[in-house]
Order: sequence, then C-alpha cells, then structure tokens
Amino acid sequence: MFSRAALKCSKSLNLVSAGARSETPNRCTGESGTSLARHQSGSENVCPATSKSMLPCGMASKQSFAIYIDEMKERNGYICSSVEELEPSMLEVATSPLNPSLHLLLNLSTGSPMLVDKSLQSQDEDLQDNTIDVTSLVEYAEDIHCYLREAEVRYRPKPCYMRKQPDITSGMRAVLVDWLTEVGEEYSLQTETLYIAVNYLDRFLSCMSVLRGKLQLVGTAAILLAAKYEEIYPPEVEEFVYITDDTYTKKQLLRMEYLLLKVLAFDLTVPTINQFLLQYLHRHGVSLKTENFARYVAELSLLDADPFLKYLPSQMAAAAYCLANYTVNRHFWPETLAAFTGYSLSEIVPCLSDLHKACLDAPHRPQQAIREKYKLAKYMKVSLLEPPAVLPLQ
Repeated sequence: MFSRAALKCSKSLNLVSAGARSETPNRCTGESGTSLARHQSGSENVCPATSKSMLPCGMASKQSFAIYIDEMKERNGYICSSVEELEPSMLEVATSPLNPSLHLLLNLSTGSPMLVDKSLQSQDEDLQDNTIDVTSLVEYAEDIHCYLREAEVRYRPKPCYMRKQPDITSGMRAVLVDWLTEVGEEYSLQTETLYIAVNYLDRFLSCMSVLRGKLQLVGTAAILLAAKYEEIYPPEVEEFVYITDDTYTKKQLLRMEYLLLKVLAFDLTVPTINQFLLQYLHRHGVSLKTENFARYVAELSLLDADPFLKYLPSQMAAAAYCLANYTVNRHFWPETLAAFTGYSLSEIVPCLSDLHKACLDAPHRPQQAIREKYKLAKYMKVSLLEPPAVLPLQ
C-alpha cells in the first residue's frame, strides 16, 4: 500500500511518454525525458525546482485552463451538453486556429486551499472487493446481462478519439491512468471505481480537446465523480486536491466536475469490463488464482486507449477470462459462457491477441502501478505469473 507521502512523490517528473512530441531536458530533475506539457505555442513549460505535481512537469502549470469544446452534438450514442446549458461565467466564445468550427474557451480561476478531513474513510482494504455483487444473482443474471450489453454500446467512448486530441498523447493518458490506480489503492477504493473513472475520462476526451497542463485535473474530477457514485464513504474533495499536491484548487476541481457532468449528460451508470468479468466468473467458476489473474489482465487494458477502446467491455472481459484461464488451466472459453454471452472463441480472438501482447509487455512499461498492486499477497501475486509466449489460436 502506498503512503500518502509516497503517492505524492511516486511519479518521476520525466517519464517518457509513448508518442510524445518533443525530447527535452526536464527542468525539475535535470534528467533527460519527454516533456508532457508545453505552452500552446509549442514551447515547453519550465517547471520550477520546487514543483511537486504528480504528473510530469507542465501538468503543474498555474496558467489559465483552456479546453476547446467542439460543436456539441451526439457522439456514439450519448449527447454532449449544449452551449446554452453551460454556466456563462465559466465560458467565453473563441475560435480555435486548429479548427474553423466554433469552440468554447473555459477559464478556471484559482481558489484558496482547504483543510483535509479523512474522518469518514475507515474501510478495511482487505474487504474492498468482497462486497455483494448483484450481477451474480441467478434469478436476474440473464436480464442484467442483456441490459448491460445494450448499455455498453450507448455509453462507450469514441475508439479513435486520441487521434483528434491536439495537445495530449496516448502516453500521457497511460501515465494518468497509472496514477489513478495508485490513488485508488491509497484510498482503498473499489476496483469498480477505477473502471468507472476511466470510462468518464475517455467519454469526456471523446468530446473535448484538453490541454496537457489540465489533463490531471480532468482525471482527478473523473475519479472524484466515480467515487461519489460507487463508494459508501468517498474521500472528501479536499483529499483529491491534496493528492495533486495542491496543483489545482478546490474551486477548479468542482468546476471541472460540473463540466464533466454536463458533457456526460449526467449518464453515470455505465457497464464496465469489471462488471462483465464478475458475471462470467460467477457463471462459470474458476480457481481464485485464475480469477485474480483475470482481474489483473483486465486492468492492464485500461492503460491503452488504442487498441482496447475499439472492443466492447463485454469482449474485453471475455478476453481477460480466456487469457487467465489458459495461463493457469490451459483452457480457453467454456461452452457455458459461449452460450450465455453469444460470443464464440473465434469472435474473442482479436481482442485476446491484443490483450496477450499487452500482458507480455507489462513488465517493461514505465507504468507499473497495476503490476505492483497485483503483486500483493491478497491477490496471490498474480502479476508475477508469466503468460505463455504464444497462444494456440489457429
């Protein structure tokens, strides 16, 4: 378990991000790395030596926050909030040089820091994943599964949204999700909370272009909102301000939460990979070791928008089940689950191949929070298991 102090200091300020656009010396550490933030003009942000931002250097910028919002329209089955609905004092009409269409410029002002109150957070971390799962109730399992299959299409992010982001990259997103995993462990949040937060993040970024200096603010607002939705005792807002080392103020965080809700059209109940995986595990039980390994590889998929967002959560859960089952038991997809889900093994193979590759690459990635989490004894140290080098899928 990460201590709060260790969590605040755990990220090196010069993590190299895949797909970053410029190689520059990091002004915070003096080491060579890829700058994850720069001014809109293209020059790098210079971070003072006393900066303590969780994400790399420019993420701690105190400049005004500019988010460009494309014309609000229906995206992938859910509707972004209209211009008229957003608070006038928060928004100013502007035209982006990158796109001739109308954009909105969001300017978030600073506020005063608040005291930290953690008195309500006392859940036992060892019991965090032992809550009753309603999707496992036999009487309603098929009805719930059918509903989730319908809903996953409506509330999925746009698979290729990262290609249209002008100032952030897939590598920066991976750093953010890695950090959100550490936040979840630090505050003993439910596994489902992390999945929901990543869904909110991806759906938000599917609609809006975000400057890299405020990417962490979006991620923090997403996990704040997910914790309010999922947890019995969610951390206070001040805790999330603290965990960013006061890079953002409470006022900024609450305004971003407001914008997030508007863009998501208040559709917060979403199917996740975790929900489908739990259904599959209850439908066709496996050993605890296999179950934990399936959870591990499913969480690894959260790090990469490409290629995993092109698959539905139900497919990702099936691929995680297959990979874990084959790694531990040398079996893939049982007939009971094929009948229950309607997925044949051949339909799962493309997703399974991508997940297998991600699992093989996991030990060599800079983002290690998920692997460290599943090295704990309560997860039977499954991240130390080596998946087979080749899957017999032909």
